[in-house]
Amino acid sequence: MNREEMMAGLDGEAFDVVVIGGGASGLGVAVDAASRGYRTVLFEAHDFAKATSSRSTKLVHGGVRYLEQMNISLVMEALRERGLLYQNAPHIVTDLAFIVPAYKWWEGPFYGVGLKLYDALAGKLNLEKSRHLSRKATIEAIPNVQQEGLDGGTMYHDGQFDDARLAITLARTAADHGAVVLNQMKVVEILKTDGHIDRVRVRDEETGTVHEINAKVVVNATGIFSDEVRRLDDAEAITMIEPAQGVHLVLDKSFGPGENAIMVPHTDDGRVLFVIPWHDRLLVGTTDTPMKKADLEPRALEEEIEFILRNAARYMAKDPTRADVLGVYAGQRPLVHRGGTESSSKSISRSHEVVVSNSGLVSIMGGKWTTFRKMAEDTMEHAVEVGMLEPRACITETLHLHGWMDREDPKLPHDHVRRYYGSDAAAVDAIAAERPELAEQLHPNISYRGAEVVWAVRNEMALTVEDVLARRTRSLLLDARASMEAAPRVAAIMAAELGKDEAWQKEQIEHYRELASGYTLEESRA
Repeated sequence: MNREEMMAGLDGEAFDVVVIGGGASGLGVAVDAASRGYRTVLFEAHDFAKATSSRSTKLVHGGVRYLEQMNISLVMEALRERGLLYQNAPHIVTDLAFIVPAYKWWEGPFYGVGLKLYDALAGKLNLEKSRHLSRKATIEAIPNVQQEGLDGGTMYHDGQFDDARLAITLARTAADHGAVVLNQMKVVEILKTDGHIDRVRVRDEETGTVHEINAKVVVNATGIFSDEVRRLDDAEAITMIEPAQGVHLVLDKSFGPGENAIMVPHTDDGRVLFVIPWHDRLLVGTTDTPMKKADLEPRALEEEIEFILRNAARYMAKDPTRADVLGVYAGQRPLVHRGGTESSSKSISRSHEVVVSNSGLVSIMGGKWTTFRKMAEDTMEHAVEVGMLEPRACITETLHLHGWMDREDPKLPHDHVRRYYGSDAAAVDAIAAERPELAEQLHPNISYRGAEVVWAVRNEMALTVEDVLARRTRSLLLDARASMEAAPRVAAIMAAELGKDEAWQKEQIEHYRELASGYTLEESRA
């Protein structure tokens, strides 16, 4: 996936489908459209998964809390999509066991029955059956759980993934099927002929050059920024997105030494809290805070940080403190609510909605990572009609994503860095063999090597130090301070690959350190 080659692909006949947005929904639409055989281009104004799509709870799940709300249809859809993605991306999605600890006699049977329903709704695509655990078995499963008053627990299973790595995998899958996929390309104008959208103007943020691209249909898949793009089409478009912020803290794995996660069903605000092993760390979250406006780089609020620490401490024998936090990150969910009426974000549906404007702009809004494939399929059903495209069947239910390897293949890596490359892992290792320094870790506290940096530049369209440390690798989230210390080495490796000078390296290091400081508790207060 080379940017220069992709730019050359803009020339020629009109595109069938132009997708605006390179997050979960946009990349899903690009894969669906390209795999159907439509000439497809995707424009991302910043970097793939720059905003919400790299800041999730890292779960591919049905949504246990929606089951409690009796939103059965949403849970069934999500569980089915969880099962399909588990099959189509074995190198990205893994099975993770969750424990729901019980401290009252009635909690075990109550959650046990609910999770049996969760199993039943998943049907043949269920990962593994839930089961009751005794007090002893609960402690064995999550050794650091608060033991005082513990009665037992329930174990159930959901999927886990790396969101930014899945985004890159989707971009490469779309490219494998002939799509043109570009980052740092901002759509600045939506143009019409006789009242119908038929082209866009897009500015290359690397060079400043503006291109005019013809299209039969334009899809707006910009998540929390959907309303901004809708107003490029119609200045009077009503507000439909209400951002809700979710915050996560990253701790050392010693706070949860087992391989299992904890699901806390009720917190201070009624939201589910997860304590999850991820990338050799422990991830704790999330909050649910309504926000007034969409923000590309949201910051955790002080009350959100304290909320997570307070609630996590109730279920962990070793209470985390601010000094223990390796990183903090915030993401905004694109909740759909017509008219902008104020309401609790916990009560707004996480289901998605496709809206077609009078001039033909197809907007996909809401949803979540787990259902991105179904969101894309629904979007394309509208796009085919709007663009008067030749009808072609959706094939993504069984489409293996780029890098696919059989889950039982002994060659599939199992370490938390190389696994996500799937069949590309051997090629990444070959880069590490090119020069000894490329086989060295970027930092003692970061498992990624120089080889992953080179691979990101050569094959994953990484253009900045931030692209590499925040999304091609997950160094920023896993240890913000260590990633700042690694930035000069990453800049030097990238400069050699991209032909950049020392001034570029200095600018990149300064920009990255300023960004990364917001992922530490010292700088995250609002």
